[in-house]
Amino acid sequence: MPIRLEATPTFADRLRAADRPLYGMWSCGGSALVAEICAGSGLDIVLVDGEHSPVGLESILAQLQAVAAYPVVPLVRAPFGDTVTLKQLLDLGAQNILVPMVDSVEQAEAMVRAVRYPPHGIRGVGSALARSSRWSRIPDYLARAEVLVSLTVQIETADAVEVADGIAAVEGVDALLVGPADLAASMGLLGRQDHPDVIAAVERVIAAGRAAGTPVGVNAFDPATADRYAAAGASYLLVGADVTLLARASEALADRFIGASPDAPAPAGY
Repeated sequence: MPIRLEATPTFADRLRAADRPLYGMWSCGGSALVAEICAGSGLDIVLVDGEHSPVGLESILAQLQAVAAYPVVPLVRAPFGDTVTLKQLLDLGAQNILVPMVDSVEQAEAMVRAVRYPPHGIRGVGSALARSSRWSRIPDYLARAEVLVSLTVQIETADAVEVADGIAAVEGVDALLVGPADLAASMGLLGRQDHPDVIAAVERVIAAGRAAGTPVGVNAFDPATADRYAAAGASYLLVGADVTLLARASEALADRFIGASPDAPAPAGY
């Protein structure tokens, strides 16, 4: 007899059950081994980045397989909100999808349709061939797929902030994530995520999410900034990345044993 399996709880499930903000980090290096190390850290979330990282479907699959043994929730950021790409990510077993650069209610609604099967969406039906259903070993996968997948959309521009209340209210959007780096750039404040106007915009999105009952997360690598957004009501914070941790730690080693170069540029924030 074939083994009957059950899908793991989604990111939306974890957020609903949480009694504190969740904390996570990015997996950007494309290494399944590094992703597994991060998954065993004690953090709540590992976010596999398909937008700004040198990864393809095979690498994302390997990272999902590597972290599956740990009690961490894996998210996967698509490179963009393309229906074919989202279908492929879902079929390889990414239960928790993050779509970047969602600027309007209409875009958010389109992303919901992209991750749902007909009649409520347009996701192509190939679950019997795919890891998503564990090759039909998850009972009634097609009928239950809507609750076995979570969708998070990313608020990264001033235009998106203006309609954040509408995006947060879209049925099928399980969470929002604010990206202060792109948000600052869209506000004419490139590289200045700590500018008061950017902070105010982030907190405006957090408030919009709370009003709609939709969890909001923030990318915040500075601990004091992460603490501020948690106090403002953020439901989850992404507080580091594998590549930045390695970069800063290797620089610290060089500084300790060789000495800092007076001409070295200051490390840039994310």
